[in-house]
Amino acid sequence: MNQWVPTGRRVVEDLSAVDLAVYAAVAATPTPTLDERLRQLSTAANHSKISIALACGLALVPGRPRRAAAVGLASVAVASATANLLGKSLARRKRPDREAGKVPQARFVPMPESASFPSGHTASAFAFAAGVASVLPWAAAPLGLLATSVGYSRVHTGVHYPGDVIAGALLGTVAGSVVAGVDEWWPGR
Repeated sequence: MNQWVPTGRRVVEDLSAVDLAVYAAVAATPTPTLDERLRQLSTAANHSKISIALACGLALVPGRPRRAAAVGLASVAVASATANLLGKSLARRKRPDREAGKVPQARFVPMPESASFPSGHTASAFAFAAGVASVLPWAAAPLGLLATSVGYSRVHTGVHYPGDVIAGALLGTVAGSVVAGVDEWWPGR
């Protein structure tokens, strides 16, 4: 049994090395055309503003779109609470050092004070996508693309490592699926 402990530790070290290498590669890749747009997207995703705006639009349409808005927002609430109250307090991973990582200053957004792992922005975006898509399957691709873009924007702006974003995407997808399952089960919906 003890033979697995060093192997597990080495796997974590290797994954951490890949995480840092991908972060550095993103920082080192010149993307002047994308920098401003991804910075704007990252900022617009603060406090789930994009998801809330989309939910407001969906809520204006009676029937399935209105239900999709409710499921999407409930999914955001579950993912956000899980990421920010549980995940960040347990993991306590420090935010990246953008200067040491040589992230271009043109990409900077304000550095959050919370822990880095998992990405709450990404968790919320993926939760909204999964929740809405459970009711409106046609929305899966555009909302999935939006959620992926939000996640990438967090790495591009230097405030998250790729592993934080992957964990946030998984957490958000699970949260959205759980909320969708509860919605399906809920009597009188």
